[in-house]
Amino acid sequence: MAEVTIRVQKNGPLVITGPVRMLDSQNRAWNLEGRGMVALCRCGQSSLRPFCDGTHARCGFQADEPAR
Repeated sequence: MAEVTIRVQKNGPLVITGPVRMLDSQNRAWNLEGRGMVALCRCGQSSLRPFCDGTHARCGFQADEPAR
């Protein structure tokens, strides 16, 4: 089975690589077929939520949490 990795981007999204299945609050799956990577919004300003659209760069979002 392929490995899934979630990477926290400095001042940006969560980047998920590997085979992932993502469900909404109604347990409906997004069609992620053919995607090797998904970027999820952390700034809350994306017009494509829960996906990142790059708005974090324009709105001044800042976050860089270290692993503990």
